[in-house]
Amino acid sequence: MSETPEDQQPPKPLLTVVRGNPDNVELAALSAVVAAAAGGGGEEPTAEQPSGWADKESQLRGGLRHGPGAWRASARRR
Repeated sequence: MSETPEDQQPPKPLLTVVRGNPDNVELAALSAVVAAAAGGGGEEPTAEQPSGWADKESQLRGGLRHGPGAWRASARRR
């Protein structure tokens, strides 16, 4: 059962101009906006957390301690 060209229906148009007479530039702009709105490229990829070996924060010095003897603790290695 092969379909003959008479049996096939033409595809429906994606956009239909209801009123007015737009030129090619206006139709191109409209189709670009509609394609961008329906695109689906919405979410940005999230950056992965670096592994413990590559994390530069672990190489930074921590905060200073407060309280009595804090000046001695600031010079000692932890």
